[in-house]
Amino acid sequence: MKKMRLFYAAVLTLGIFLTSCDGEDGRNGIDGIDGVDGVDGVDGVDGVDGADGISPEMVNAASLLLTSIETDGGVPYNFDNPVLSFTEDQNVFLPSVLGIDYRIDRSVVPAGPTARFPMFQGWETLPDGSQREGYYIITEASDRGLARMLGVIFAPRMADAIGSGGEQSSEWTEDGRLIFEGSVDFSPTRSLIPGGASEDGLLIGFPPAEVNPGAIADANWSSYVVLPDTDVVINAQLVANSTGIHDRIPNPNGNSQADEDDLNNPNLAIDQASVVLQLLDGWQDGRPYYFHIVTDTSDPGPATIELGVYAPRLAQLPTFGLFPGGSMLPFSPTANGILPDANNPNGFQGLNTPSSGERQANDPTNTFPIDPRDPAYSPMWDAHITEFTVPVEERVILTSFEQINELLADGTLIPFRGNANGSPLSNSLSDLLTATGAIINCPVITQPFPSAIGTQIGEPRNQ
Repeated sequence: MKKMRLFYAAVLTLGIFLTSCDGEDGRNGIDGIDGVDGVDGVDGVDGVDGADGISPEMVNAASLLLTSIETDGGVPYNFDNPVLSFTEDQNVFLPSVLGIDYRIDRSVVPAGPTARFPMFQGWETLPDGSQREGYYIITEASDRGLARMLGVIFAPRMADAIGSGGEQSSEWTEDGRLIFEGSVDFSPTRSLIPGGASEDGLLIGFPPAEVNPGAIADANWSSYVVLPDTDVVINAQLVANSTGIHDRIPNPNGNSQADEDDLNNPNLAIDQASVVLQLLDGWQDGRPYYFHIVTDTSDPGPATIELGVYAPRLAQLPTFGLFPGGSMLPFSPTANGILPDANNPNGFQGLNTPSSGERQANDPTNTFPIDPRDPAYSPMWDAHITEFTVPVEERVILTSFEQINELLADGTLIPFRGNANGSPLSNSLSDLLTATGAIINCPVITQPFPSAIGTQIGEPRNQ
């Protein structure tokens, strides 16, 4: 504790000094900042060195967060000397990731592809005002400098959430931990009852007849977190607390739900400040392996189907059905795609994939328009569901928005009948799709080329 207090005071003094030396906002002239290394013996947090052009506020924030990782027994990211160097074929968007398992054969790896993330300890605020420890990951930041120092994705559009009510504020503790406004309860047991068939027989199983998410956030929780005394938003997703763990943390023996909330799960390593999460597949621009995670959603349906946290505050983010305005990005699941079949060489796809209340072995493979290197990227995805009008044997895998628009134009697809009423999108992505109103937080981690599939990099498992 003493070490952290001294460190916090040192970086605060550094920030004041740098601000005073800058004639405007302190965003210039921060060359070779190495004074934060070795403060009271806090060695190894070198990612803030050489932070040219990065504001002192962001240097302070990154220093506090990275030092907390080291204090907790983990490996803080260092952008001058990262632990892992990724190849072009691996195509990794989140450089701070500690390891990726690209094996997709679930007969060999029951959880499928996974990634191991640095994990931060912070504090949740409960509805009664008390606090408890919570563990979270960070995948994006709206400030380029902070994103660089933390090794996360730069997503400037997240800042559009400020003032909407869909974000939450935060504070620093005196030892440099974040205190969140809200909290998450991981104790519920996830269950799903599939729906019946529609009158025309085109929809079977989806939408579900009943959903019960495996984790529920209170009214104050949002994963869009505004850092204290700034206009910078980070995407911080809780993965564990005393109530249990996130459903996307795989069980060591497969996908059984029996021990899903077990804090002793080795894929949650509090003493190593790291956590392993399942990756979901998807399609983008005609390419497969658009590997992402699902953390929380604004609607209990997708929270249940995709094993996320139901976080109702996300519904206040601006504004579903619009792009490029607001803080979200459209993506397109399909309601009635091709189901998993060992005899089908073309794969599977569709929200009808989860066919029972058990934790499914296969997730829907949705279609996405852009990747995180596009400045229009946002990790908060706005669901625009399609529906096939043709028999099962005539359905195809949807691999791009261009293909979706062509099939919408010829009537093979229509907007899902359960989409929210309203005008279709009016932008370059589609002028034929309508939105559901459901928001899903899906940070994209990597989109490897086929040569990387079946391999591993770094340490995908906790040691």
